[in-house]
Amino acid sequence: MLDTIKIAETPEGVELKLTCVSFYARSIAWLLDALIQGAIIILFLFILSGLGDFGMGLLFIIMFFLQWLYPVFFEIYFQGQTPGKKTMKIQVLLIDGTMVNWGASLLRNLMRTVDFLPFFYALGVTTMLMSKDFRRLGDLVANTIVVYKRELKSTTIVQQKGNSFNNSVDSDTGIAAHISEIVLTGKEQQTIISYAERLNDFSPERAEELALLARPLMNDLKVRQVNPASERLLSIARYLMGHR
Repeated sequence: MLDTIKIAETPEGVELKLTCVSFYARSIAWLLDALIQGAIIILFLFILSGLGDFGMGLLFIIMFFLQWLYPVFFEIYFQGQTPGKKTMKIQVLLIDGTMVNWGASLLRNLMRTVDFLPFFYALGVTTMLMSKDFRRLGDLVANTIVVYKRELKSTTIVQQKGNSFNNSVDSDTGIAAHISEIVLTGKEQQTIISYAERLNDFSPERAEELALLARPLMNDLKVRQVNPASERLLSIARYLMGHR
């Protein structure tokens, strides 16, 4: 089956074009994570083997946390990406395209027990292949989806426009310093990034009109309204995307 495109609409009414990940890419990511977990277990086995029964007890506790909390930790704190998913450039999101939260991540990973039935993820694989969005049972229950992570390219509008005013905007307003002091929700970050990625689709007037909706946010960040609001909002998007 080929990867498919899914259009997701955020609660703010922003449409995101998501590329769903097929069974093959997800399997490779899972295998890489399993190898990492296995390497960690072997390392602790050598470290704790000299402690007898106490060491073995600690090892079982570590194995328990690796099994259940390893994926949750990375999905929450690393934008839906475990090391395996990061290697494959894929990530877990909520079905509306926003960042996965604690409840959804815990639920989808606890459901791996059911996905494993009757042996070696047979039910999960079957569900995934029957779903047009390649969602396993855990994804269906937790309302999540695995998609390819959107990457910036040098030809995108974010790069093209960002290079032209980066020095004049970021250096005189200290945007980076202010963003680091204010916690933006996952939905806010996704909305700002989506705006920047779709800027080519808007007329200058429409881009400015949409950017003005974020004026309260820019006021909180102390971004002066000297340049067009669209450029100021784009500078925030560039920061969120790692162009610092």
